[in-house]
Amino acid sequence: MRALLPTLLLCFAALACTTVPGTGRKQLNFMNSGQEMRMGAQAYREMLADERVVTSGPDAEMVRRIGERIAQSAIQLLPESDAKRFRWEFKLIDSPETVNAWALPGGKTAVYTGLLPVTQDEDSLAVVMGHEVAHALAHHGAERMSTGLIVEFGMLGASLSMKDMEPEQRNNIMLALGVGANVGVMLPFSRDHESEADEIGLMLAANAGYNPQAAIGLWQRMEALGGEAPPEFLSTHPSPGTRIQRLQALMPRAMELYRAALER
Repeated sequence: MRALLPTLLLCFAALACTTVPGTGRKQLNFMNSGQEMRMGAQAYREMLADERVVTSGPDAEMVRRIGERIAQSAIQLLPESDAKRFRWEFKLIDSPETVNAWALPGGKTAVYTGLLPVTQDEDSLAVVMGHEVAHALAHHGAERMSTGLIVEFGMLGASLSMKDMEPEQRNNIMLALGVGANVGVMLPFSRDHESEADEIGLMLAANAGYNPQAAIGLWQRMEALGGEAPPEFLSTHPSPGTRIQRLQALMPRAMELYRAALER
């Protein structure tokens, strides 16, 4: 069994290698799009069941309008993605204390009313919604699950290789391996996903005719909101300062898309 595990891991990785639309990065993904979208639709129903959804008014209309433009932008800009297959929905949830938004596989997207005082304008909200949609288009959820399985297989292999050790010694080593896998693999992996979603989302918003420069002010406001934050290497997200630097580096390409969208 111990000798077989590495071979199995290599076979799984080779069979499950796909490409992220918009960046070309190779990713590990054991799930197909149909499975993801079914899971996304079910999770969407469950997540909205206990929420107060705003169905009318200027803010709800704004969320739908931005969402529809982002969806069309994804279909145009990322023809290799699943954007055409998504059954897009865009909801505004009445929760003034929640500064958040999310998108699930299949294009099921929600924005909380608590985010609107921070975004302040349509361009900034489009950057946020583009970022969340990018996570779904890039299959980040499925990739995290797939990577988690590989880590679990690795931990199982390590545990089997130490079966003759004293239980206390083995437990201490497994604990250290678990911490190392989290800090050294899963957390950097999550930060990479956030950076990739920032990049794809910025281009989606710009291609939809929203000013990408709004992203800089948005993250400055987000940074001003934040309280005591953990060091970046212990966080699931890049620091606002890191995000701003990366967004500024991407801005020339985003501005080209924005100017072309305005001409259309």
